[in-house]
Amino acid sequence: MEPIITVVGFLGAGKTTLLRYLIEKFTNYGWQPFVILNDYENANMDAQQFRQQVKLNSIKALSGSCICCSGIVELRHTVNRIQERKKGVTLIEANGTSDACTLMEFLGVGLNNRFLPPIQISVVDVKNWQKRGEHNELERNQIQVSSLIVLTHLEHIAAKRKEIVIADIKASNTLAKIITMDNLDVSLLPELLPLKNKAQKIDHQKAHWASCSSNLPELPDVSCIYSICKALPKSILRVKGCTKIDGENNYTYFERNPDGEVFIRPFNGIPVTGTKLLTIGLGSEPHVLKKAIDSALNQ
Repeated sequence: MEPIITVVGFLGAGKTTLLRYLIEKFTNYGWQPFVILNDYENANMDAQQFRQQVKLNSIKALSGSCICCSGIVELRHTVNRIQERKKGVTLIEANGTSDACTLMEFLGVGLNNRFLPPIQISVVDVKNWQKRGEHNELERNQIQVSSLIVLTHLEHIAAKRKEIVIADIKASNTLAKIITMDNLDVSLLPELLPLKNKAQKIDHQKAHWASCSSNLPELPDVSCIYSICKALPKSILRVKGCTKIDGENNYTYFERNPDGEVFIRPFNGIPVTGTKLLTIGLGSEPHVLKKAIDSALNQ
């Protein structure tokens, strides 16, 4: 039977990094991964970045809905239509504001018999755990029914901080195994069992956030990316973009995490949706994105 592994975690916690790791390791062990990506605005942009790891017919982008509620039927149909493979494994990355408990409650209903009951892995950003203000409840919700919790963002973190975070996680989920990515043995993941924890429900609307996208013109230099990210309000917790820098042949991908850090790297190929600026969080409105872009270009 085919395992289903769902990766959840708050915006910027490191879900995509973990997913890349899982794909690489599973492939090395002879498994054939099928990857499903969910995002509010444009999951296709992220999907393109996996083309070097998985074939196009082994990845599916689900955009514009939340797979923990309105998108659950589409997710279930997508899983059931996956072609049967020898040593197949299905990997699902949920968007960063998913109601993870509700997702697990509904996902396992109506799946084909060839699939094992879904298990959940939660990614926890140790640096920013429970420093989300009004979103702390949502972040805590995302660990409650996870069978495995992977700690990330441990660079320059004091041992005491790590101990405090682990103790706090255990207070909400006493049964999950807690590890770092360095200690993750993917060969054991298909043997994990769904957790039977009784989840503490949250107001589901707390998992529904504003999102927006805008066309992004060619930028004169990389500094414009930093200017755009700085100009967008802090209430926008997730920023992603793909653009072209003047004089360069290849496209550039960038993202701003909730703590304000900006990361820039080459984009794999040509974006199928064109160059875009994508945002998630309060203030994600077309005029806000346009103002940030215009401000950066006019500096």
